[in-house]
Amino acid sequence: MAEPHLIAEDEDEFYEHLHLTIDRGQEPLRIDKFLVNRLENTSRTRVQTAASSGCVLVNDQPVKSNYKVRPGDVVRLILPARGEDTSVEPEDIALDIQFEDEHLLVVNKPAGMVVHPGVGNRSGTLVNALMYHLGKESMPGDDPVRPGLVHRIDKNTSGLLVVAKTEQSMQHLARQFFEHTVYRRYHTLVWGEFEEQSGTITGSIARHPRFRQRFAVTRDPAEGKHAVTHYNVIESLGYVSLVECRLETGRTHQIRVHMQHIGHPIFSDDTYDGNRIVKGTVYTKYRQFVENCFQLIPRQALHAASLGFIHPYTGKEVVFEAPYPDDLQQVLEKWKTYASQLRRE
Repeated sequence: MAEPHLIAEDEDEFYEHLHLTIDRGQEPLRIDKFLVNRLENTSRTRVQTAASSGCVLVNDQPVKSNYKVRPGDVVRLILPARGEDTSVEPEDIALDIQFEDEHLLVVNKPAGMVVHPGVGNRSGTLVNALMYHLGKESMPGDDPVRPGLVHRIDKNTSGLLVVAKTEQSMQHLARQFFEHTVYRRYHTLVWGEFEEQSGTITGSIARHPRFRQRFAVTRDPAEGKHAVTHYNVIESLGYVSLVECRLETGRTHQIRVHMQHIGHPIFSDDTYDGNRIVKGTVYTKYRQFVENCFQLIPRQALHAASLGFIHPYTGKEVVFEAPYPDDLQQVLEKWKTYASQLRRE
C-alpha cells in the first residue's frame, strides 16, 4: 500500500496528498477512522472537514466521513500542508482588499511584498498583515507560517491572491488549486514581437545547474517538474509585447522561465535577463528610453490580473480583476507612445 507523502512541487507544497489503494484484506471501516490511522498527527476532525469540503475521494468521487472503505478502493485525500512551528507576529500593514466575506478574502498584493515569512523575511509579509487584519488566533490551517494560504505569487509580482478564513474554505480552495481548476490570468510585458498570436509552452522546470536561485527549462523531463503555460498576445508595442498567460501548472517562476525559454524574457526581470535591451536599435536615444522604463518599473513587469474559483460556501463561480499598478501602467503608456511613433516613421 502506498504511503502518504508531502507534495513539494512549488504551489503544490501548500498541500498534502494521500493517494493509495486499499489492501485486499481490509475489513470495512469508516474512511475517517481509516485515514486517521494512516496519517501521523492528523485529527479525525481535520479529516471530517476535508470530507465535507469534497477533499476525500474514493475512486475519484467525493465521499462522506461515514463511507466504509473496501478492498480495491482508490483513496485520495487533499489537505492544506502543515509547516514548522515558527512564530509570526501580526503587523499593521495596509491591505488592498478586493473582496471579503466570512469565508474568504481576495487581496491585491503590491509588488515588493513577500507572501509568507521565510529565511530573511520574518516581517513585512502578507501573512503578517493578514494576522493583524483577521486576528492571529482566527487564522485557519495547521501551518503557522502560511495560515489561510493556498497559493502564492512572487515577491516582485503584483496582483490577486485568495485567502481562506475558515478551515472548510481552506480545504475547498486547496482542492481547486491542487486540481488546477482555478481561473488565473497573468498580464506581462515581454521583450520582442510574436510570430504567432497565441501558443502553448511546455517544458519541465528544474533548478538552474549553475545559479541555484534561478530555474530553467530542462531537456530531460525526468530532471524537472512538468510545466505548461498558455499565452495570448494582447498588443504588440514595437520591440515589446503585452501578453496574457494562463498557467496549467504552478511551478516557481514558471511564466518568467517559460518566456525566457522562448526568447521573450519579461521586461525588467533582473533574474531572467529581461533587465537589458533584448530588442530594438543601437541609437543612444532608444537606450535612454529603455533605461527610463527600467527606472519606472524596477521589477519584472508581471501582474496577476484575474482570479476565479468556485466559492466554498455558495458553490457559485466568482471572478475578480485587479487593475494594473501604477508602475506597469506608466511603462505600458510609454511603450504605446513609442510604438505609435514607430508606425508613423
